[in-house]
Amino acid sequence: MKNLLLQTTIEHDEDDWHIGRFGHLKALLEGIRDENGDPAYRVTARNRGAVTADDEILSHLHETDFDQLWLFAVDVGNGLTAADCDGISQFRRNGGAMLVTRDHMDLGCSICTLGGVGAAHHFHTHNLDPDTSRHCIDDRETSAISWPNYHSGANGDYQDVEVVGTPHPVLHDPESPTGHIRFLPSHPHEGAISAPPGDASSRVILRGRSLTTGRDFNLAVAFERSPDGGRAIAQSTFHHFADYNWDIGAGCPSFVSEAPGDRMARHPDALRATHRYVRNVASWLGGS
Repeated sequence: MKNLLLQTTIEHDEDDWHIGRFGHLKALLEGIRDENGDPAYRVTARNRGAVTADDEILSHLHETDFDQLWLFAVDVGNGLTAADCDGISQFRRNGGAMLVTRDHMDLGCSICTLGGVGAAHHFHTHNLDPDTSRHCIDDRETSAISWPNYHSGANGDYQDVEVVGTPHPVLHDPESPTGHIRFLPSHPHEGAISAPPGDASSRVILRGRSLTTGRDFNLAVAFERSPDGGRAIAQSTFHHFADYNWDIGAGCPSFVSEAPGDRMARHPDALRATHRYVRNVASWLGGS
C-alpha cells in the first residue's frame, strides 16, 4: 500500500480552499483497489499548521513514510517556509513522488523554490513565464485577477484537452474513442506552467485552449524519475481536483464570484475521464 499525502498550503479556513474541499478526490483515491482487492493507497488529508512556523510534516517530509505528496498551493505567497520547501525538495531527491498545483496570478507562489517542480510554475511576480507574449489578460470576466489567468471555461463545466507529443501514461483512457484522456474540469483563470529549460526529465504532456482568446496553454508537465529526484506532475490549477469543479453542489468559498456551469453534470463522461486521470496519476507516481 502506498502512503499518500493530500496537503494544502493554508491553515484551515472554512471560507477558503481548505483540504475538505478536496474530499471527493480523497474518497476516489481511497476507493482504488490493488490486484488483491485491498486498498491501494493510505490517504492522509491535511492543511498546513500555523503559517508563522515551519509545518511539522512538510518541513520533515523527507523523514516520513509518505510515498507521494499531492500539494495544493492555495496560499497568497506565505504558504511554505524555507524549511518546508527544503523538506519537500529533499523528499523528492530521496525518490518521493509529487503532484504540485496552484492557480491564477500569484496564488500559490510559495512553491517556486521547490526543487525542479517549482521551476515549472510561473506567476505574476515570481518565476515569470519566459514567453512574454503570454503576459496579457486572458480571463476578462474577473477584473481583479491579472495574468496568468487562462480561461478554459466556467467552474462546473469541462474543457476539451489536447495530448502533446507521445501520449504519456497518465493520459491513457481505454474507454475513450481516442484511447486517451479528452476532458478535464474547466476553470475561469488557470495558471501558467512549462517544462523548465535544461531539465531533460520534464516535458509538457497536456494542453488546453482559452475560450476567451483562443490561446493554447499548458495543463500538465510530467517529470520522469531522474538522478535529481522522483516522478512529478506540475498542474496548471488545483481546480482540476476540487470538489466544486467536479460537482458544483459541493459549494465554494464566498469570494468565488463567477457564475458556475453545469456541463460536468450533463456530460458524465467528462467526470469519468477526470477520475481516470486521477487514478492514472496516482499509479504513475507510484511507479506502476
